[in-house]
Amino acid sequence: MSFRPAQPRGGPQIIPRPAQWRLGGPAPWAHLTDRSLSLSQVVDALAGQDGFVVPNLPVVDHRPASVLVALYEDQGEAHVVLTRRSPDMASHPHQVSFPGGRQDAEDADLWATACREAHEEVDLDPALPYLVGELPPMTTIGRPSLIHPFVAVLPERPNLVANPAEVETIRHVALAELLSDEVWREEHWQRDGQEIAITFFELPGDTIWGVTGTLLRQLLTLSLGLNPDQ
Repeated sequence: MSFRPAQPRGGPQIIPRPAQWRLGGPAPWAHLTDRSLSLSQVVDALAGQDGFVVPNLPVVDHRPASVLVALYEDQGEAHVVLTRRSPDMASHPHQVSFPGGRQDAEDADLWATACREAHEEVDLDPALPYLVGELPPMTTIGRPSLIHPFVAVLPERPNLVANPAEVETIRHVALAELLSDEVWREEHWQRDGQEIAITFFELPGDTIWGVTGTLLRQLLTLSLGLNPDQ
């Protein structure tokens, strides 16, 4: 499937590309002729994955955080809810991300954190998300904090309202669009003597990268039956 953008790909995101970097390879799914992906495929893949061990990652901010990977089906296609952070945010302005944030003392657990943050950011009713799985925790680039991703299904396309203090815009993105060749880009960055693969999804008006890009890559490869580490 080809998605023809109404505006140029990429957006206002500032990419802190180091002096030493190189282009990466094609998407892990580039060899697939059938890239159709239903919501039930995603749910089944999450249910069938082996458990994972929380990695021993370098963390500076010891207050844990979580994000909500909210999926729904619309006209037979699986979609994901993303936000572009407000330009007034102190950290990661304009970056495309999942709803989420750091855990508060009143949160019963990190799942509750993800649901609360989604309600605060985009007015998602906390009763709507149905938890179907998790992805391995990750740390952010820069000031590392451990982020726990929770994948949930919504009964239908949600009617969301952006909180302008935190969210500039809400994006409803079809997973099929993320799988198109023209959206994919990979770069290898040299950081602290190591080469790190950075995933980009270049959408009309926005570039998804960083933790959000990596989590989407993991979700898509897992759902397609590919090695999530590819």
